[in-house]
Amino acid sequence: MVGQESLGQRIRTLRIRQGISQAQLAFPELSDSYISLIESDKRVPAPSVIELLAGKLNCSATYLVSGVSEEVVDELRVTLDYAEIALQNGAAAEARARFAEVLDNKDAVALPDLLHQARWGHALALEATGELEAAIAELRQLTTEASAEADLDHWARVHVALSRCLRERGDLSASVQVAEEALRQLATIGSEHTDAAVHLGAMLLAAFIERGDLVRAHQLADQLIDRAERLGSPKARMAAYWEAAYVAEIRGEYEVGAALAERALLLLGEEEDRRNLNRLRTAYASLLLRARPEEAAQARELLVRVRREIAASAAGEIDVAWCLTELARAETALGRPAAAAELAGEAIELLGEAPRRATAWALTVLGEALVRLGRRDEAVSALTRAATHLEEMEATRDAAQTWFDLAELLGETEAGEEPRLAAYRRALACAGL
Repeated sequence: MVGQESLGQRIRTLRIRQGISQAQLAFPELSDSYISLIESDKRVPAPSVIELLAGKLNCSATYLVSGVSEEVVDELRVTLDYAEIALQNGAAAEARARFAEVLDNKDAVALPDLLHQARWGHALALEATGELEAAIAELRQLTTEASAEADLDHWARVHVALSRCLRERGDLSASVQVAEEALRQLATIGSEHTDAAVHLGAMLLAAFIERGDLVRAHQLADQLIDRAERLGSPKARMAAYWEAAYVAEIRGEYEVGAALAERALLLLGEEEDRRNLNRLRTAYASLLLRARPEEAAQARELLVRVRREIAASAAGEIDVAWCLTELARAETALGRPAAAAELAGEAIELLGEAPRRATAWALTVLGEALVRLGRRDEAVSALTRAATHLEEMEATRDAAQTWFDLAELLGETEAGEEPRLAAYRRALACAGL
């Protein structure tokens, strides 16, 4: 079985199989006594020595270290490459299956770098398919193994992904905690002025927005843009513009948000990340619907394109549901509430009953469409579920607005005064009043 034989034993076996002595293997760079010590596992050779011996023994350095044949390593790498391409193209379910195939291979245990790459990809694929609990568990383990000193960019990516998944699950306090602690670690090692810090700051900003902490969000957005523009990295600037656009949207500065989203789109085009590109297109369409209502048809056209692309690529349920929800908003803006209700219903069915940001937004859009269709009792039910979800997820600002909208709607029904007053009280409580 792979892993039972030591490095020294493999060198000795190959040497004997090829009929050469320790002195012959050592000559001229090493001594035969050093080869003897390596074969008896009394010395651990440096990587450069392993490469040297692998060349002399006509095998790969990977085989000497792991005991896994080059053919098996090549097969695993091909599977990993296929999985990463599938994930990048939005085929999340296929990517998850291929990453799992590598993780289930008994030989992968002897290949720590390859195994780590597979676990990282598998966590991202789990997130993309909506398996947030499993993704969070995998990412938490990866954060304990990653090192900012050894690989700053990867360390930051793992912490960004964990903060993002926690936010998507609705655990905003934990999302903020992960991002803030990571930023403190960067400051400790003197890496606070890096791309890694910008990406972590963007995740922290997103969590602040969801939690309703708009003062801190606005301050952080300005800092992020300033830092990203000084760094000059396209990826860092894209992340900063993207989240700053979100802040502008929340503050009601829709035109500013649309302009920032346009700048982010131009930068993301250089990265060729289809999943993020479609996410940003969805965000841009959302801003268009608010900033320029007269361009609702253009926003709808963009969303139809996104829907077509993510359907063809088997994207994750959260991305699909978000696109459907924004497409429903566009249909409402174009005076087609029946189509809007159908699209929002599709999004809700896709997401299930668990409290999530995406579920709450879809329920809110459904409620608005039902109001326009004159189905007020159904609208009350949808908005009540949306407000409850938002409150459970600590999204206090959005919860307060939804409870307020619900109270206004209840005033137009025969529900009575008490339910309406109760909704107003919940709105005030969520607003901290």
